[in-house]
Amino acid sequence: MRAVRILQGYLWLPREHPFDPRAALPDRIEVLGQEVRLLLDPVEPPFAFFDDGTPSASQRFYQVTLLWLGEGEPPEGLPKALADRLDPRLNATPPEVGWLLLEDLREV
Repeated sequence: MRAVRILQGYLWLPREHPFDPRAALPDRIEVLGQEVRLLLDPVEPPFAFFDDGTPSASQRFYQVTLLWLGEGEPPEGLPKALADRLDPRLNATPPEVGWLLLEDLREV
């Protein structure tokens, strides 16, 4: 069995904000007949300041990984299909929540 990162990135929000990303995002996503796991891990900010000068230490950061487990290669089109499925949930988060997800496609 292989484990391949399909999308990976970060989600962040102000430290005092009550939003719980673990409650808002699914831990598994079914797409293209495949089950992909969404891992959400608290991490230290990966940079010191945002472009507008806001200290990143004022935010809670999570590393977001969408992980495919299976035999052979992940289905073609899986990154886009996952992004399309996850996008409405991310867009429904409070405006203070930011995120950045990028295609990864590296084996774990």
